[in-house]
Amino acid sequence: MNPTEPASASPSLIHLDGVKKVFLTDEVETHALAGIYLDVRAGEYLAIAGPSGCGKSTLLSILGLLDSPSEGSYRLNNHQVANLSFGERARIRNREIGFIFQSFNLIGDLTVSENVELPLTYRSELSSGERKKRTSEALERVGMGHRSRHLPNQLSGGQQQRVAVARALAGHPSVLLADEPTGNLDSRNGEAVMTLLDELHSSGATICMVTHDERFARCADRTVHLFDGRVVDEQHRETPAALIA
Repeated sequence: MNPTEPASASPSLIHLDGVKKVFLTDEVETHALAGIYLDVRAGEYLAIAGPSGCGKSTLLSILGLLDSPSEGSYRLNNHQVANLSFGERARIRNREIGFIFQSFNLIGDLTVSENVELPLTYRSELSSGERKKRTSEALERVGMGHRSRHLPNQLSGGQQQRVAVARALAGHPSVLLADEPTGNLDSRNGEAVMTLLDELHSSGATICMVTHDERFARCADRTVHLFDGRVVDEQHRETPAALIA
């Protein structure tokens, strides 16, 4: 069994087998990922850490179906997704994956509730009433229901990130992908967002988070450290029970 494979016999939500990514620029090959083996169980909180240029963002882009590996396989919910068509990838991305970006990526001339509802409008199976119900529930879950009619520029950075989390949650995704979710926040708001992610994980959410901050990486159940496109280390969060043992 690969070192990054969980000991549990239950199937993995995410399974990467020998994933490589090579970028070609002016006939120069850049090996962003040099063979990643990784399993993530449903309900797990995983941090992906490492220095700039180590491949963290490339890995997250592949996990989020925003990019494809040059080699290797990627299974999401036991379905091979590495070589799907553009349309199939978009459909799975909309239903299975919730994105939380460093820069929030909210649309300035839409209200908070409209921003959260927008990804749901691409799902024809959801009625208008169901979309609004999910939007309201997601905003309440992150403590932003009272700001639903505000525009993004009327909110603090921490509030905007909470709205971004609500947008990710509203689609009921299989996994939340967080790309440096505290990167544009001061320390107080950053810690508040990390507390929110911890609460979501406690209620059953599966989270994969890229971070360069070791303090925040320690919030996760497990941290994989990347260097030169490879997993070079893995750490598990110590619990009081583990310390006693």
